[in-house]
Amino acid sequence: MGEKIPEELKIKDGVPGISEHQIKEHYDVLYKGYCKKINEITSKLSTCDTEGANATYHPFRELKREEVFTTNATRLHEGYFDSLGGDGEIAGTIKTWVDKDFGSFESWEKEFTALGMSARGWVVLAYDFTDGRLHNYLSDIHSDGVWSAAPLLILDVYEHAYFTDYGTARKSYIEAFLKNIDWAEVNQKIERYGLHKVREAA
Repeated sequence: MGEKIPEELKIKDGVPGISEHQIKEHYDVLYKGYCKKINEITSKLSTCDTEGANATYHPFRELKREEVFTTNATRLHEGYFDSLGGDGEIAGTIKTWVDKDFGSFESWEKEFTALGMSARGWVVLAYDFTDGRLHNYLSDIHSDGVWSAAPLLILDVYEHAYFTDYGTARKSYIEAFLKNIDWAEVNQKIERYGLHKVREAA
């Protein structure tokens, strides 16, 4: 793994309901901090001795464990920032799939919001390769997750994502997030991942 370079923050025109200060603190301090940490871990792994590695304690085990946590921290945050900057109006392929897999957009939104209130860390709308359907998944920490699934939309509900603007009013933050979803970005991910062909073959 080479050096992790922070992805450019794509949000250019602001996010109604989520302040620029909140987003910049989240991006510049937290996300970039994780990027620095994954580089530090990668560097230490390059010289770490694997002799005597075991499941109780060993520096190699600890570095590899934190590699997963920190790598997911950067990728989940990148997906979160990518999810923002739209007008919240769902359209295109993702609308068709949401209507089919959840019954309606309203049913999807109700479940997604409930998960946002329930999760300690993340809510992820993902395409699951095992059954060829969309699922909303809850993840309490960065190292939680479902394998064989492609994340398409990510909501961060750690307090650092909203506390500056909303304090304990998490539901108001989730409502603001939903109004700013960039569904065009979600459709672009479907194209980039080639999910049309995958779904047709499922």
